[in-house]
Amino acid sequence: MKKVIASLLSVAMIAAMAGCNKTPATTTAGGETKASESKPAETTTAGGETTTSETTVKESYGEGPVHINMWSFTNEVPNMAKKYISLNPDFGKKYTIDVTIIATTNQTYQPALDAALKNGEVDMYAAESAFVLKYTKGDAADFAAAYKDLGIDVDKAVKDAEIAQYTVDIGTRGDGNLVALGYQATGGAMIYRASIAKEVFGSDDAATVEKEVGGGSGNYDTFWKAAAKLKEKGYPIISGAGDLWHMVENSSSSGWIVDGKLTIAPERQAFFDYSKQLVDNGWSNETTDWQPSWFADMKGVSQEGKNNKPAFCFFGPAWLINYTLAPNCGGSKAGEGTYGDWRVCKAPAGFFWGGTWVLASKTAAQNADKKAGVAELINWITLDASDKGLQYMWANGTFNGEGGTKDCVASGKVMATADGKLDFLGGQNMFPAFIAANANATGKNMTQYDEAINGLFREQTNQYAHGQKSIDDAIKTFKSNVADKLGVES
Repeated sequence: MKKVIASLLSVAMIAAMAGCNKTPATTTAGGETKASESKPAETTTAGGETTTSETTVKESYGEGPVHINMWSFTNEVPNMAKKYISLNPDFGKKYTIDVTIIATTNQTYQPALDAALKNGEVDMYAAESAFVLKYTKGDAADFAAAYKDLGIDVDKAVKDAEIAQYTVDIGTRGDGNLVALGYQATGGAMIYRASIAKEVFGSDDAATVEKEVGGGSGNYDTFWKAAAKLKEKGYPIISGAGDLWHMVENSSSSGWIVDGKLTIAPERQAFFDYSKQLVDNGWSNETTDWQPSWFADMKGVSQEGKNNKPAFCFFGPAWLINYTLAPNCGGSKAGEGTYGDWRVCKAPAGFFWGGTWVLASKTAAQNADKKAGVAELINWITLDASDKGLQYMWANGTFNGEGGTKDCVASGKVMATADGKLDFLGGQNMFPAFIAANANATGKNMTQYDEAINGLFREQTNQYAHGQKSIDDAIKTFKSNVADKLGVES
């Protein structure tokens, strides 16, 4: 297993940017680029800023004598440091934040970050869900400093802020030390069309719809019954099988690699049948996520050359609402496109999708001058649940002033008191559904090779669903492809 680590990581990065996720205009709260499995490294982020397409960007904030080296793949986390200095001028007089931003689009961020970590040139760094396990539990985990070694009372802070447990699990190293946390939470809910719910179920009320689709049940039995009801009215329940995949993948009982061997969890194995019945029963529009036909379903319009009806729902975190559904709904106010016709409720199974974690290096923790500044920034970004913290501004859309984008955050305490009402959701407060989603998500089924393996798996489930292979042949090919390309046997 050790000898294939490097090639696995290389393929994982390529898969993340090529085979299963390439849509340059799609943006998420984490600021990463994606088309079917991961998210954008460019364009607008939750903070309302825009990253650059240049290979490397270097900037500095503050004017203090102590320099903190910060690395990121977008300007989202660096802009938080910049904001903190603007709010706390004395911090900027003591510290200078030297920022290095390298987009993930050319697969250059991780190699450059790894080299800099080895050379002791990094104090704070960001990692997204597609590769965060490498830095918290995998090959590069030893570079990370435990938050407690920065002087942070981790247990108390996590409890007081009610930080989503799955983010804690992902950020906890094998030795039991917490080395990374996020500022956002990406638990997934069901995002559905209110008008279709009224027509088919008699109500668009979230509690009613949740019951109709089996929200929070942990299985799909009721969901398929809802699919049949929707089909009777001519509506597909989802746009394509990919809409179901993230929920299936991230609610499974085990990850792809168990004790060094490829393992197909029963929940993931069932995705073969799910994909096929969606096609056979006409319960989807057979779109591919992050492609034009998928976006057409967000507008509620027929795909070119097809007489399909708009899909009932999508599954995802708040960033899917803010940075994908809203920009592609065909309008910017009620009455335009599908704007205002969406609501959220619990999904059948708990899952999360995406996110960015913030880490400190052991180099920083061992430097008395840097340690306090790094701890202060990390605490403000990931743990501060007060109305002065980053997460309060993030949740209320005030990071860049009033009227900004409201997003879900890691702190349940913040979301419980924040204003999560969105015009896009017809005035619904989205936070109760996403607080539940974050609580039901798990990070214990992740591996650092997921992006590479997911693409190979979905290729075979799609071929089976469309009658191009038997299920046995599809599974055999999947296992063979993983062995050939990644060096992992089943």
